[in-house]
Amino acid sequence: MVPEEFDSNVRPYSQEWYATLRSTLGGTACHQLGLYAIPDDFVLSVVIPIYNEERTLRVLIDRVRAVPIKKELVLVEDCSKDGTREILKQLEREAADNPDPMNEIRVSYHEVNQGKGAAVRTGFSLAKGDAIIIQDADLEYNPSEYSRLLRPIIQGVADVVYGSRFLGDQEHRVLYFWHSIGNKVLTLVSNGFTNLNLTDMETCYKVFTREALADIWGTLKQNRFGIEPELTAKIARRKLRVFEMSISYHGRTYQEGKHIGMKDGFQALWCILRYWWKD
Repeated sequence: MVPEEFDSNVRPYSQEWYATLRSTLGGTACHQLGLYAIPDDFVLSVVIPIYNEERTLRVLIDRVRAVPIKKELVLVEDCSKDGTREILKQLEREAADNPDPMNEIRVSYHEVNQGKGAAVRTGFSLAKGDAIIIQDADLEYNPSEYSRLLRPIIQGVADVVYGSRFLGDQEHRVLYFWHSIGNKVLTLVSNGFTNLNLTDMETCYKVFTREALADIWGTLKQNRFGIEPELTAKIARRKLRVFEMSISYHGRTYQEGKHIGMKDGFQALWCILRYWWKD
C-alpha cells in the first residue's frame, strides 16, 4: 500500500522517500521489502566491460540509467569488431550535450582486444564512486537489482556483495545443464580453497566498497574470465565481510552472443589454485 501523503516526485531511496514509507509500513516491513535510504551524496560506479555488444548496448545503458541511484557509468570498450565503438562515441556526444546529474558517463577505449578481466581492471582504475559494481554489457543481468545488492553495504555490514544466480528465489532462464554443473563445480573448488561458502563464485555481479577494492584492484592480473576466481581469492585472503543476495538471470545462448567457453573453465581452475597459493 502506498501512503496517501506519498509524493511521487520524491526520488526513490532518498531520506524523504524512506521516512514516508517507514512511517506507514513500519521498520520491519521495510526491511522485509528491501526498502531503505541511500545517502544523498552516495555515488555508485558501474564498471561495464564491453566487447561486440552493439545489439544490446543501448538497451543496457538505458536500464542502468533508469536505476534511481546517483551513478557514474565507466564504459570500457575492448576493441570491438562490430559497431559498438560508434555507439559509444554517440553516447559520449549525447552525454556532453545533455548532462545528467544522476548518470555521469565516462568511456575508455582499448586499442587491442585484451579480455573481460583487462577491461574490468581498466574500469576499476577509473572508478571514483563510494561503491563499485561490475555490469556485463549484455542483458543477462538486471540493473534494477542494484538497490538490493547495495543494501548490506549501505547498512555497513558488508565490504563485498555477490549477486547469486543460484539462491533460488528469483527467475532464471533455463539453458545449458553442463554450464550450470561447471559453475557449481568451480564454486565448490573455490570455496574449498578460500573457505568461503559462496553459491555463485562466477557471477558477474560483485559489489565492492571503495575501501575494500582499493587494496585489490592494483594486484589483479587476469585478462579474461579468470578475473572471477582471482577476485574471490583476494577477497578471501583479506578476510573481507562477504554477503550474497539472490538475483535473476536471463542467460543467453552462444547464437545470441555468449562469449565464455570450456577453455575459460579450465583457466578458472588454474586461477583458483594460483591465487590460493600466492596473491
